[in-house]
Amino acid sequence: MTWEYGLIGLIVGVIVGIVITRFGSRKLRDQHALQYELEKTKDELKELKQELNGHFVRSAELLENMSQNYQELYQHMSSTTKELLPEQATQSNPFVWQQGAKNVESENGLAEMPRDYSEKSSGLLRNSNTEK
Repeated sequence: MTWEYGLIGLIVGVIVGIVITRFGSRKLRDQHALQYELEKTKDELKELKQELNGHFVRSAELLENMSQNYQELYQHMSSTTKELLPEQATQSNPFVWQQGAKNVESENGLAEMPRDYSEKSSGLLRNSNTEK
């Protein structure tokens, strides 16, 4: 019977020791605090990313509206300049050349993109015969 009491005491002692170690460990508390801080920081980062995305979407909308308003203003200025000053030479009218370029661009579809290279060979690829 004494060995039974000893075994029960040992089991109770181990359980009490585990509980005390589990809740009394400073390292474990620090680990839980760091885990909580990490989760909190992840949530804040996610919120900031969503806010930044919303900011750029709104900025793109505003820029698109501004571009449309500018085009409307320019067309208005061009048409009223022609109506109000019909005798003014087309060379001195500041709105004529851009509207003409716009009309050509709209007729051809998209304007031709500028190239970032030259037609002729240059640098190491240049042939010595082309220099003369």
